[in-house]
Amino acid sequence: MTRSAADMTELEARSLGRIMRDGLAQLNAVQAARCLVAVASLLLVLVTLDPFPDLRNADVTTIVGGRMALAYLSWGLLAVVAVLFVATTDGPALKSLVTPLHLCLVGWLLINIVLSESRGVSIQRFVLLASVTSLAILLPLLPPTQRSFNLCLGAAALVLLALCYLGVVLAPQYSIHTALDIGEPQLAGDWRGSFGHKNVASPVMTILVYVGIYLSAVGSFVMGPVIAALAGIFLIFTGGKTSSVLCLAIYALASLVYLTPGLWLKRIICFVPLIVMNLLTVGSVMSPALGAMTRLLPLDPTFTGRSAIWEFALAAVAEKPITGHGYAAFWDDVTARQTAQGAEWATSAAHSHNSYLDLAVTIGLPGLLLVILVFVLAPLGNFQSAQTHNRSGALAKLFLTVWLFGLYYGATETFLLERQNPIWFMFALAVAGLHFLARFQCVAQTEPAP
Repeated sequence: MTRSAADMTELEARSLGRIMRDGLAQLNAVQAARCLVAVASLLLVLVTLDPFPDLRNADVTTIVGGRMALAYLSWGLLAVVAVLFVATTDGPALKSLVTPLHLCLVGWLLINIVLSESRGVSIQRFVLLASVTSLAILLPLLPPTQRSFNLCLGAAALVLLALCYLGVVLAPQYSIHTALDIGEPQLAGDWRGSFGHKNVASPVMTILVYVGIYLSAVGSFVMGPVIAALAGIFLIFTGGKTSSVLCLAIYALASLVYLTPGLWLKRIICFVPLIVMNLLTVGSVMSPALGAMTRLLPLDPTFTGRSAIWEFALAAVAEKPITGHGYAAFWDDVTARQTAQGAEWATSAAHSHNSYLDLAVTIGLPGLLLVILVFVLAPLGNFQSAQTHNRSGALAKLFLTVWLFGLYYGATETFLLERQNPIWFMFALAVAGLHFLARFQCVAQTEPAP
C-alpha cells in the first residue's frame, strides 16, 4: 500500500523537526562559552589590546594608566571565568596542581615580593602574572574535547596570521620595522606584524609552525598546513635568527625525544645541549677558560655583544643571591648602578637576555631552583608518563616541542614568569598540558544528550 503525498510531507516534517530538536539538545551553551573563553585568552595574549604600535612615536613606550587598567581587568575577568568553569567539571585536575613543589614556588614568590626593593611594582606585576598564568594553565581544560581544543587553537592562530599579513600589506609602517623607528632603526625591513618587535613576532611564529604541524598530524589537512606555511614564511621575513635556527632544530630534537624510550636518555638529549648553550653564553663571562673556548668558535655566542649585560646581571646576583632584588622590579631603574668601564650601556638594557640569569637577579637563586624543578625538570617526566600510558601522542608531542623551544629560547631571551608575554603564556600552557596528560586521558568527544 502506498502513502499519500500528504502523509509523506507530514513524515518529512516530523523527521526534520526531530533532527532540529536533537541538534538543539546537543548544542551546549556552557561548552560553547568555555571555547569562547579559550579563544579570547589566546587572542588577548597574541594580539593584545594594543596591536600594531607605532614605533616612530616617541611616546610608544609610555605606559598609559587607562590602557593598563583595561589589561588587568580583561585578564582578571577571564581568569575568574575560567576558574569557575573548570571548577565545576574538572575538580580532580585542579587538585592535581596542588603539589608541595608548586606550593613552594608560589610561597617563595610571595616572600620575594615582601622583600622586594620595589614592593608596589612587584605586587602589581605579580597580580597580572597570576591572572595570565592561571589562564594558560587552565586553557587545556576549557574546551570540552580534544577536537574543540584543536579548533580553538587553529582559530586563534588563523586570526593572528590574518591580522599580521593584512598589516604587512595594508599598513606596513605599523607592521614592519622602519628606519624611522625611535628605538632600533637598524631593524628596518624586518616584519613584526601586530607585535611591537620582531623578537616577539619570530618566536610566536615558530610556535605557530608547531601548531600547524600538530593540526596536520591529527587530520586538519587544510587548516594545519596553511597555519604552518603562513607562520613559516612570516618567521623568515622577521629576520629573527635565533627563532629561525631553533625552529627546525627543536622540532628535530623533540622528534628524537619522542622516539627515545628511557627517561634518563631523554634527559640527556634535552638538557646536555641546553647546559652547553648556557655555558657558552653566560658561562663565558663567568669563567676565563670558557671565555677562551667560545672565542675559538666560528660564531658569536654573545649574540652581538651581550656579554656586558650578562656581567652586569651577574654582579646584581652577587649583591643579593638569596632574596634577589624583587619580582619584576630590577630593570626599571638601573641607570644609576655601577658598571665596568666601557660597559655603561648595559644599564640601558630592559632585561638580561637570559631567562635563567634574569630569574636569579629578580627572585634569587632559591627561586631559580624552584622554577627549574617545576618548569624544566618536571615536564619531561610528565611527558614520559603520558607516553607510557599512550595518551594523545600528537598533542603530547606538541606540548613537548613548545616546552623544549621555550627552554632553549630562554638561553638567549627573557620570558620566564614575564606576565603577559606570549612566549611565557604558550610555554606555561605546554607545561600544564603535559601535567594533565600525565594524569588524565583526553576526552575524544562529548557524550550525547539524553
